[in-house]
Amino acid sequence: MALPVLTPQSLSNKSILPPTGSVDNVTTSSLPFGIYVSTDHWTSEQADMFRRGASEQVSYVYKKLGGDVLDIEIVESQVYAAYEEATLEYSYIINLAQSKNVISRALGAQAGSFDHSGHLTGSNAEDLSHTELKYPKFNLGYANRVALAYSGKADLNGDSTVYSGSFDTREGVQDYDLQAVVSSSAIAGGVPYENLVGNKRINITKMYYKTPAASWNFYGYFGGLNVVGNLSTYGQYADDSTFEIIPAWQNKLQAMAYEDAIKTRVSDYSFQIRNNKIRIFPTPSTSSPLKMWFLFTIPSDAWEEDAGTGATENGVGGVNNINTLPFENIPYDSINSIGKQWIRRYALSLCKEMLGYIRSKFATIPIPGESVTLNGPALVSEAKAEQKELKEELMKVLEDTAYDKLAERDASIVDNAGKMLNPIPNLIYVGSFLLVFVNNLIA
Repeated sequence: MALPVLTPQSLSNKSILPPTGSVDNVTTSSLPFGIYVSTDHWTSEQADMFRRGASEQVSYVYKKLGGDVLDIEIVESQVYAAYEEATLEYSYIINLAQSKNVISRALGAQAGSFDHSGHLTGSNAEDLSHTELKYPKFNLGYANRVALAYSGKADLNGDSTVYSGSFDTREGVQDYDLQAVVSSSAIAGGVPYENLVGNKRINITKMYYKTPAASWNFYGYFGGLNVVGNLSTYGQYADDSTFEIIPAWQNKLQAMAYEDAIKTRVSDYSFQIRNNKIRIFPTPSTSSPLKMWFLFTIPSDAWEEDAGTGATENGVGGVNNINTLPFENIPYDSINSIGKQWIRRYALSLCKEMLGYIRSKFATIPIPGESVTLNGPALVSEAKAEQKELKEELMKVLEDTAYDKLAERDASIVDNAGKMLNPIPNLIYVGSFLLVFVNNLIA
């Protein structure tokens, strides 16, 4: 049986990769996302840098995949798409590693809102622009926020707002409801905690009243000058007074003892609080203090900002994990030569994968008297392995240069430097001999 005579319209593939690319062809229409060529976010100079890199990738792919010998059945725009994907993948891996470095100290900081391309939007976009390129200040991170809660309970500058309230004592009345006092004041208004209490239970932290007279403080136990003499005729100096030079720490200890003595010994009142109801001992009388004061805090829900604070102080509406970190796509002009070479290699692997999928559509191509077997599956397999290896290589480098690893390496360098200096003998200089030696040098 005679074979039919074929009359093809073309003797070459319809879609083959040209030897070189064109900067003018790298446009938003030739890219899946067009993130790095959009002048809405980047300057024209930054967009041109990406276009040049993408166009040069065509020549790299053409040479590496043997375009001089055999046609490469992918088109120019596919190389540009692979280059954009490689750049975005590089930005993703770098940002992921950096987020691990900074998440602890960034918790509670300002969070950003993003558009579909990953660019910051909103009123704070300018303030948070490209925080992924910044080195954050060390602030003890999450440990510092835990410490704030502890210090608040210890009444040592915590992150809870402390309010003050008061009530008038009544003769013969021992019991007073502090919760009712605060709630009524909050509803009436004119106080800092107006409309903040509601049904919330307040936490009482301190009770006090007007301090005793100054003379009692001065002459009471652990008095100011600790004098001994006739107080009725007290003059400039008391008899048997002594004046000594003492270190500053002793004055500090005396001041602390003095304040502690006032709180412990001077007051003859005590109290007991149950369910925010206070009972005063002894029972108030006509000679009792007319007004009692107390300090309290108002518990807030875990998701609410405290009154008078913002997200930068309380952090409830700020960064809570890597998803809310204000990290944008890394600018193309901020990627150094190390990163750009990784992008070229990864984009080449993506092109090889696309070529493999295209050639896999036809396992064999029949020709007169023979058939040609294509290497599509092999190309796909090789490309997948290369991509995995490139990602692991980059992530390994980033893990080795994490902030905690750098601290470990610096500590090791210091230790090893000390070991190197240990064998060096320490010389002992005698002052007079050294002075004579110096004088001889000057002479």
